[in-house]
Amino acid sequence: MTDENLHVLLRARPSPEVTASLFEPVAAPIPAVADGQFLVRVVWLSLDPAMRGWIAEAANYSTPVPLGAPMTGFTVGEVVESRHTGFPVGTIVQGRQGWRRYAVSDGSDIDRVVDPGLAPISTALSVLGLNGATAYVGLVEICDPKPGETVLVSTAAGAVGSMVGQIAKALGCRSVGITGGPDKVLACLDEFGFDAAIDYKATPDLGQALDAACPDGIDCFFDNVGAEQFDRALERINVGARIAICGTIGMPSFPLPVGPRPNRQLLIKRARMQGFLILDHYDRYAAIIARLTELYRAGHFRWREDVTDGLENAPAALVRLLAGHNSGKALVRVGADP
Repeated sequence: MTDENLHVLLRARPSPEVTASLFEPVAAPIPAVADGQFLVRVVWLSLDPAMRGWIAEAANYSTPVPLGAPMTGFTVGEVVESRHTGFPVGTIVQGRQGWRRYAVSDGSDIDRVVDPGLAPISTALSVLGLNGATAYVGLVEICDPKPGETVLVSTAAGAVGSMVGQIAKALGCRSVGITGGPDKVLACLDEFGFDAAIDYKATPDLGQALDAACPDGIDCFFDNVGAEQFDRALERINVGARIAICGTIGMPSFPLPVGPRPNRQLLIKRARMQGFLILDHYDRYAAIIARLTELYRAGHFRWREDVTDGLENAPAALVRLLAGHNSGKALVRVGADP
């Protein structure tokens, strides 16, 4: 263990864009460990599109990160000092230590213990972590796809979208993705096994492209974007379609935009639309990860990682993610794997 610690603090709110200047890396002492606590050396930090909402001034589904406080984030780390019987030194944990190199925990901000023998520990933040669990809840439990149905997902080459497509294929569905750029289309088709993928950036008429990719209509739609992609997909849903709203990265968080109203289409197609947050399903997190682990062991999952080295570079990496310039799960390597 070194004597160097670092926190990345949130100093300002987006106005309206997220920029690296909103954050400030600050040296900090390594915190002391009291009885019932343990010290986590953060190894991996997850970057997520939801962070845009976490730092906005208006409250979203969670209280905004306070100015002057370390940025919130999901992490994987190693217990390097412990006065807690449940977390001995050497334990690998996935938790919410935020943008720090070292953090003290009493276990309340730990989501689970990670088995380093199962898969690379970084996957506890992706296919065998929050991204995989988000895909599973939205697709399996909300959309409830049946074999042979067409599943459409936006941001299909992303950490969540790619999992949606792969889980859909494992369940015997036709998997169609919307993504941005030829490289991401190839990733959807060649790596993640989608049946079809649409490059919305190179498509003059998204509706026509969806007609070609989904000739039998859309039975399940897992949306991470909103805006035009949502509008064009909704025009093509089948009777009894199910729609899971996971994100709205294609729209400003505030003020709420005005667009086509889905009421009529939901009515005539007798469709069901539901928004969800994986945070609401933490009481079943272990069971969800166990099911994902079964699929992983059966060889159903492939994944990409877009890795930035150094915690001090996390702000620029977040800006890059929000601009859609990442390729795969956005991670910051804060320290060396144990």
